[in-house]
Amino acid sequence: MRELTKNLEKNGFSVYFAKDKTEALTIAKRFLEDVDSVGFGGSTTVVQIGLLDYVLEQKNIKTFNQYEKGIDMQENIKRRREGMLADLYITGCNAITENGELVNADGSGNRVAAQIFGPKKVLLVVGINKIVPTLEDGFKRIMNIAAVKNIQRLNAKAKEMGKEEKYNINNIANKFAYINGDEKNRTHIILINEELGY
Repeated sequence: MRELTKNLEKNGFSVYFAKDKTEALTIAKRFLEDVDSVGFGGSTTVVQIGLLDYVLEQKNIKTFNQYEKGIDMQENIKRRREGMLADLYITGCNAITENGELVNADGSGNRVAAQIFGPKKVLLVVGINKIVPTLEDGFKRIMNIAAVKNIQRLNAKAKEMGKEEKYNINNIANKFAYINGDEKNRTHIILINEELGY
């Protein structure tokens, strides 16, 4: 872990370690103290640690919540666009290499775009299962694990809502981002010593 931290910090990322979900949420709350607006990228891990619910409870923070029930697709897309210019963008990460590189895939592209440019700060909440040896392993992890599980999850959700099961490998992982550096104090990573998310 020490070598990974050194490599991430060398690439401009700030790293925080959490022993479990509870500690991860405590650390994440600190990032909300001085922000007026928050955007979200799809992340099961953010939901699992309770961070999404916590942010939505904060009445003093404007949240661009594309997950709100009852909104149509036009409003959903509008909120995703607005979230890309928020003070803080919260999401997960598909893979982090031992060299300190971030590897992500997306369907619509808002999550990978925001990690690259837009929000003032980015907070990534990441389970230990996302750490991989190499960049090649990162892309393999996306295609063989993250994409497959997200396809199953999203199609199950669509079926539950009486909608078409339309998700597949061609529309769930068709936009990729490889980030091996960022300006200091922009991207913050909470690494959690638990297997979380996909």
